[in-house]
Amino acid sequence: MPSRRKFLRNSALTGAGLTLGFSALANKAIPGANDRVRVAIFGTNSRGESLTQTFAGAKNCQVYGIGDVDTRAIAKGQKAAVDKGQAKPKGEQDFRRFLDDKDVDAVVIATPDHWHAPMAMMALDAGKHVYVEKPCSQNPYEGELLIAKQASTGLLVQMGNQTRSSVSLNQVIKEIHDGLIGEAYAGKAWYSNSRDSIGRGKVVAVPEWLDWELWQGPAPRRPYKDNIVHYNWHWLWHYGTGELLNNGTHEVDLCRWALDVHYPIRVTSTGGRYHFDDDWEAYDTQVAGYEFPGGKTINWEGRSCNGMPMWGRGRGAFIHGTKGSVLLDRAGYWLYDLGGKEIRVVKEEGESVSMGTAGGGNLDDLHIRNFLAGITENEKLNSPIDDANPSVTICHLGNIAQRTGGSFHTDPETGKPTDDPQAMELWSREYEPGWEPK
Repeated sequence: MPSRRKFLRNSALTGAGLTLGFSALANKAIPGANDRVRVAIFGTNSRGESLTQTFAGAKNCQVYGIGDVDTRAIAKGQKAAVDKGQAKPKGEQDFRRFLDDKDVDAVVIATPDHWHAPMAMMALDAGKHVYVEKPCSQNPYEGELLIAKQASTGLLVQMGNQTRSSVSLNQVIKEIHDGLIGEAYAGKAWYSNSRDSIGRGKVVAVPEWLDWELWQGPAPRRPYKDNIVHYNWHWLWHYGTGELLNNGTHEVDLCRWALDVHYPIRVTSTGGRYHFDDDWEAYDTQVAGYEFPGGKTINWEGRSCNGMPMWGRGRGAFIHGTKGSVLLDRAGYWLYDLGGKEIRVVKEEGESVSMGTAGGGNLDDLHIRNFLAGITENEKLNSPIDDANPSVTICHLGNIAQRTGGSFHTDPETGKPTDDPQAMELWSREYEPGWEPK
C-alpha cells in the first residue's frame, strides 16, 4: 500500500473518495475563536515574504512552516516571521511535508502561477484551509476544478485580490450598485510599468539551492534555463499568465465587482511584444475588451514596458455611469460628475501600495484578517474562490483571444468560447504525466 505522500507525488491531486476520507481532518482544522491559526506559507522569495510578515503580525496566527523549493527563500521566509516576533518556523523544500502535518490549519500559496490551483487542491484534500494569491489558476479549467474541490470539502479558500477588503471601495461599490452614478455601464482598467528585457536564457546546471523537479511540478518537464527563476516565468505560457493575470486581475476584478457582471458574451484583444526581442512570450502591450449581457463593457489596457501613467497612476479603474464616474484605486476613490468635476474624495486609511510586486499595504492586513476570522469566527470571506474565479477566467479569456486571432463569443453562464475551437483548446493545458489535476 503506497504512503499518502507517495500517492500525492504520483497522482498530484486526488479524487473525491480521498477528499471524503479527510472530512474528519477538515473539521479538526478549524480552531476555536481563542486559538491561533497555524499556517504554512509556500513560496517566500518575494510576494510570499511580504505575506509572511503580514500573517506573522496577525494577532491570532502562527507561521508554523515555510515551504519553498529554493533554500534561500526558506531562510527569507523564516527571517520575516522572526522579525515579527514569532518563533522560527519549520522550513522544508518539499511543501507536501506540511500537508502531512496535522498541526497545520491553513496554507498560503504564493508560488509561480502553474502551481496555484494544483497546490490549493492538494491542500484541500489534506484538510487545510487555503489563501491563494491571484491568479487562482494557470488556465480556466483549473479554476473550475478548484471551485468544485472547495465545494466538496467545505473548507475556506480566499484569493489574494486584497482590494476586495478595502473599506472605502466596499463603501463606494455598494453606492454604485444603489445608483450613485446612475446606470453603471463601462469599466476602464489599466496597468503600466517599465520592465526590462529578460534576455535569451541558456540551458545551465540546476543551482544547488533549487529543487527544479518540484518547481516544475504539474508543468511538462523542460531543461533549466538561467532566466526563468525567479519572476521571469510570468512571461512564459508554460508557467505564467502574462501581465493581464499578473496585475490586470486586480483592476478587472474591480470593474466586474462595480458593474455587477459575471461572464462576458464576447471577448476581444489586440497587442503584442514590442519592446524587446527576447524569450518573453506574453505581451508587453495589450488591450482586452469584454462585452457583457445588458450592454455593459470592461476594457483593460496593459503596458509592461512603458511606464507612462494614466490619470497620474500606474494602475487603477474608472467606472462610468449615466450620471457620473468613479475612479478607483488602492488608495481610495474619486467621484466625478458627467463634466469631470470632482464631487467627493474618500481615502483608504493606512498605507497603500499602488505599484510593485512585494506588498499590498493595509489592504493585505485587512484581507488576511478576514481570512483568519473566516476560520476562527465563521466570518464571511471577502473573496471566496467561487466569486474570485470569474475575474481570473475573464483575464484568461483576454489572453486566449490574443493568442487565437483576437475575438470570439462566450457562454455567459460558463465563460467558455462558443464559436472558436482553437480558443477552446486553450481552456486547459498539457500536464506532466502523473501530475494531472483531477
